[in-house]
Amino acid sequence: MSAPTPGAPGTADATTPPVTGTTADGRALPADPRSTTDPPAATPPGRSGRWTWLERLPLLTRLVVITVLVLAAGLILAAVVTRTVVSTYLVDQVDQQLRQSAEGVAKLTLNQSDEPTAGPPTDYVVIIRNDTGEISSPPIGWDPNIDRYGTPDIPVETYTEVHDRHGTPFTVDGSGGTTPTQWRVAPLTFTDGTTRGSAYVAYPLANVQHTVAYLTRSLLFSALGIVILGGAISFLLVHRSLRPLRRIEATAAEIAAGDLSQRVPERPTSTEVGSLSASLNTMLAQIERAFSAQEESERRMRRFVSDASHELRTPLATVKGYGELYRLGALDTPAKVDDTMGRIEDSARRMSTLVNDLLVLARLDEGRPMRHEPVDLGAMARDAAQDLHALDPTREVTVTGLGPGAPAPSGVVVTGDGDRLRQVLTNLVGNVARHTPAGSPAELAVGRAPDGGAVVEVRDHGPGITPEQSSRVFERFYRADSSRNRESGGSGLGMAIVAAIVGAHQGHVSVSETPGGGMTVRVLLPSADGYDGASSSST
Repeated sequence: MSAPTPGAPGTADATTPPVTGTTADGRALPADPRSTTDPPAATPPGRSGRWTWLERLPLLTRLVVITVLVLAAGLILAAVVTRTVVSTYLVDQVDQQLRQSAEGVAKLTLNQSDEPTAGPPTDYVVIIRNDTGEISSPPIGWDPNIDRYGTPDIPVETYTEVHDRHGTPFTVDGSGGTTPTQWRVAPLTFTDGTTRGSAYVAYPLANVQHTVAYLTRSLLFSALGIVILGGAISFLLVHRSLRPLRRIEATAAEIAAGDLSQRVPERPTSTEVGSLSASLNTMLAQIERAFSAQEESERRMRRFVSDASHELRTPLATVKGYGELYRLGALDTPAKVDDTMGRIEDSARRMSTLVNDLLVLARLDEGRPMRHEPVDLGAMARDAAQDLHALDPTREVTVTGLGPGAPAPSGVVVTGDGDRLRQVLTNLVGNVARHTPAGSPAELAVGRAPDGGAVVEVRDHGPGITPEQSSRVFERFYRADSSRNRESGGSGLGMAIVAAIVGAHQGHVSVSETPGGGMTVRVLLPSADGYDGASSSST
């Protein structure tokens, strides 16, 4: 029997809604699509729904709103506390007054029992009840006072209940009168022979309530004024305080437009804005240097490729031209063939030299490790002097110390790659042989630097170079003679290789003028313990 196909009756697949129950007649109920167990889709970044209304407000508005809300909350709390304290204080004053005069007012009222309603002109109202709590007579007090404030609604209490209060005042509502008010009541008990009763001396709280109401209105209006004034002042102060941030925003916009020379105005670093400004300026300086270095690297790379192509094109064109001559049969004599082969070999040698130089620079740029071995610079300088003398036997080449007339020291040993350091001196003496007049003297000076490092100076007495040329002499493919005539010099990579090798040894190379005319190349190498051998290994 074949398996049921997806979606067919009696089967369940991904397109069939899950069953969550049945109806009264047994039919299946599909699941509520809102009750899916899948997690809700995450809100994509950048959607406005992920921000609250407060986060959408500008910082100025948020700070002012927060300040106003805090100020309003503080004033409301202060108003409530003040109202409560003043109201309690005034009620305590009434209680103290009742404690001092309630008993006297009650006795005076009881003695005037013949005319109970004809009370003295006072704010007190006295209510007398018998032992069971029934009113013995109408409230006794000054009629104008009763007509205005009404009478207190005192709960029914027995003699024992009143006696247990011990004269403690309490508050009750009032009824009747044109302006009903609450009353503060002091309960008292009395005994007249065999008769017992209770007297309630009440004092209206109208003045207290009027005072508290007036105070509340005054606090609310003053709080409203303070909130409005505080909001205006906070707006001005925050607006002024955020001025540096607006400048930062404007500067960032100009930087985003491509002007990397912009800087954020400096502020005291003791403030958050000042610290942010200093950090941003440091970051912008680093970014500008990085972009400048990148642009300079790209410019040098384009020039490097252009110069390398130009240098390789000439010997390649020579080889191609002589090859075409051979193919066309123009080399019809053995002498012509020998001459052509010699020229092809010379062009190949020049290409090989150029490619080797480019390969050396590429390896140095990659930071490949070099050997870590002791190298005697004095012996290496003497070998280089012999090489220079072999190139030009008419030239006087001497090895001396660094000081005038100082003898060449012995045992000037550094740690490094002997082959690479030898290449440095070979390139420097080759530069002397190529760019100075034949027969002009040259010196190789060796010695120690004050910090313990080793120094080698190659001095010539040729025409020298200008300050502008000395600042670019270590650039790749740079030649003081800008012409491409091979007779005037090499490919322009010799001094660049020197700078790269010395830099790989954590040293420094510089160019200065030789006293009396000429150029001096000074190579400074660190001492044996100053060379970082951790990253160097034998190759």
